[in-house]
Amino acid sequence: MIALHDLRRLHEPYRNELRQALEEVLDSGWFVLGDRVRAFEAAFAAACGARRALGVASGTDALEIALRAAGVGNGDSVATVANAGGYATCAILACGATPAYVDVDGDSMQVDVESLAAALARRPRAVVVTHLYGRLAPIEHVVPLCADVGATLIEDCAQAYGALRRGRRAGTFGALGCYSFYPTKNLGALGDGGAIVTSDEGLAARVEALRQYGWHAKYRATERGGRNSRLDALQAAVLLVKLRYAPREVARRRAIGAIYRAQIAHPSIVAPVRGGDDDAMHLYVIRTQSRDALAAHLTTQGVQTDIHYPVPDHHQPAYAAPSPIELPVTERLAREVLTLPCHPGMTDEEVLHVVAACNGFRG
Repeated sequence: MIALHDLRRLHEPYRNELRQALEEVLDSGWFVLGDRVRAFEAAFAAACGARRALGVASGTDALEIALRAAGVGNGDSVATVANAGGYATCAILACGATPAYVDVDGDSMQVDVESLAAALARRPRAVVVTHLYGRLAPIEHVVPLCADVGATLIEDCAQAYGALRRGRRAGTFGALGCYSFYPTKNLGALGDGGAIVTSDEGLAARVEALRQYGWHAKYRATERGGRNSRLDALQAAVLLVKLRYAPREVARRRAIGAIYRAQIAHPSIVAPVRGGDDDAMHLYVIRTQSRDALAAHLTTQGVQTDIHYPVPDHHQPAYAAPSPIELPVTERLAREVLTLPCHPGMTDEEVLHVVAACNGFRG
């Protein structure tokens, strides 16, 4: 079976470096925050082109803490999309705020600028823009829209490490950028973790306090909404190793995506127009009106698939709005999207096998 992700194969080239890094942390006796976390934060900030990076326990924590640092709280509204797995929604609700869902573009599957502009007319406190599947959203159009109404722009970069546009990297267009280091991400830990990047020192200070109980000094809480969300030293050591290999791995993802785009030619499969510096190719997501049949066919051909994501946020029972919300493009995409394997450990033979399996579908 060609796996959607193969983490054992991914880590094989630098397994010894990872072992050494973990042993050094064990020998140090310091396991939460500390020197290794600071070293990773400095390296990650430089890699992202931001002044500061602050490690937290997960990508979803990063979103919640970023929202709190931006002043989002009870009764506020936050504009976001509903096709990105619910992570922003979880963070918004945890702050006591309400998601204001906007529709997406049918081709790029990113936030639709006109739909966002309509939502901004109602002046939400903040906007969370997700760079879905590793492809940068139309962020250059979103920035001025948010500035016009004074809404804080937060980027969800969980899937977009390695993406840049006109020399600026994901996470540096808005006030705060939120990253996930879940193991399958383009830069993944050996467990969970996340980070917030920013070039605003005031916001950085708030994030630093909020990730550790709201403290400005030990046992001295100054920020409401603080929590325990600290990156541990073991994951920081792992990430420092993997940061060196991430550009090569993103390049491989892009190469696989280029093959899919050029060679998948089945009439019922829409292979998205993707690639270039602004696409880190975290997930390769096709569209088809025959999704269940295609997924079943690919399974018989030894190809694992998944759906990112099958239920839009506004249709989730836990997030249901008091009144119905219509997001026609989001809803259509939820019925059509299917994710193909696209990870750096894939061989060319495996990539071509996926292509042949798609093209051989009798549906």
